[in-house]
Amino acid sequence: MSSPTLSQKLVAEAIGTAILVFIGAGSVPLTVLLTGSNPFGSAELSTISFAFAFAIFAAIYAVGHISGCHINPAVTIALLATRKIDGPTAGAYIVAQVAGAFLGAALTLIILTGNDPQTLGLGAVSVNAKAGNLVGFVAEVIGTAILVFTVFGAAVSGKAPAGFAGIAIGFIVYGVIILVGPITGAALNPARQIGPQVLEALIGKSTDLSQLWVYIAGPIVGGLIGAFLYQFIGREATEPEAAPVRDRVAAEA
Repeated sequence: MSSPTLSQKLVAEAIGTAILVFIGAGSVPLTVLLTGSNPFGSAELSTISFAFAFAIFAAIYAVGHISGCHINPAVTIALLATRKIDGPTAGAYIVAQVAGAFLGAALTLIILTGNDPQTLGLGAVSVNAKAGNLVGFVAEVIGTAILVFTVFGAAVSGKAPAGFAGIAIGFIVYGVIILVGPITGAALNPARQIGPQVLEALIGKSTDLSQLWVYIAGPIVGGLIGAFLYQFIGREATEPEAAPVRDRVAAEA
């Protein structure tokens, strides 16, 4: 069986990211529509977290064998930094991911037609006003570091039990969103925020684009930390070379 072409991989990345944004980020305005709760209580946050987990399950098992299912520029940049993907391919992946995020946000806009998407939004998140951008940045760093550390252990290393990467990654995202969500909404993914937030601005929703750096820089820095931390603890120790026979004999004499 021949390997997927680069164009097939890029389409897979775009589709995977669109699934993530449509189901995951799209669950935010639909939850508000159904419950009228904004800000969210724990039940609504759990619902949104599960939406992201299930979207990741679906994307990994649907396109993981084609493109690796990065569906996150922070993951792609971490793989580039650890020399597991080349620069031109990484750049093309990131473009495809952002395009997929816009597609996912556009699908959310379509199903919200007639239900005031300008007020409900398309799933972009924002930093808790009491926390501030610096704390928000740190929260995104921590959350994404945990995510990428898990990605490397469950999927990249090739040492974890086969077939469970989607479950491990999906559920760690669920857990991180429960903790980081109240502070930043837990984007953990620059594309997941860029697509919905820019499209929200284009349709006239009031959105704070000055916070976008938090959702770009935070996940990238966190992804690099998670990747290099795994590289450090996950690498196998090199066996010391055996001493020449004459040295061993001399030592034993």
